[in-house]
Amino acid sequence: MQRVAAKFVPCMLKEDQKANRVNISQELLDRVSVDGIFLKTIVTGDETWVYGYDVETKDQSSQLLGQISTRPKKARMSRSNMKAMLVFFDWQGIIHDEFVPRGQTVNKEFYVTVLKRLRESVRRKRSQLWTNQSWVLHHDNAPAHSSFIVRYLLAKNEATVVPQPFYSPDLVPADFFLFPKLKSTLNGSRFDTIVEIQKNSTNELFAIPKEVFQKAFQSWQKRWKQ
Repeated sequence: MQRVAAKFVPCMLKEDQKANRVNISQELLDRVSVDGIFLKTIVTGDETWVYGYDVETKDQSSQLLGQISTRPKKARMSRSNMKAMLVFFDWQGIIHDEFVPRGQTVNKEFYVTVLKRLRESVRRKRSQLWTNQSWVLHHDNAPAHSSFIVRYLLAKNEATVVPQPFYSPDLVPADFFLFPKLKSTLNGSRFDTIVEIQKNSTNELFAIPKEVFQKAFQSWQKRWKQ
């Protein structure tokens, strides 16, 4: 016998939810096999919090020491100023990013305005996808994303939405790739103002090479197979 810790997951999925994960993953794999450039047409995004100070992980704060060296000590500190940001990206990199105004929540009304600005960003930065109307949108099932007015806007503009299984952040590129990568570079840094938070977060986003985004999308396809 050995003592093991439980693995924490966002939700204990029911059998029908597990089946839904499998069905959607198979549907997307079939789409890739039929359309070789399907992955390159997906624009995916989500929102997250960025902080003026976010604590380092234990791994990041670890040091190499000799056997007789004393373990270093650090005072426990909490996160400070925070700012919500939305980011949308594709195979090539960041397409649209913006910060949520102070006092504003990402509700359905605000998300509609975000999608309108995203469409304009796609028109400017991915002109071929816009001209061919071949780009497709992927986001999770948050209430603001799946509300009627959002679905109405997407239907009105004949936008195709990539299906996303419920309670499956492991199948959301922003959750398993972009946001962890962004925050790992910012952890332990201190920014005194909201302006600094915005500037440094944006700089880190646009510093990610195109090849890294491509590997993330390939990893996404592998997750469908798994």
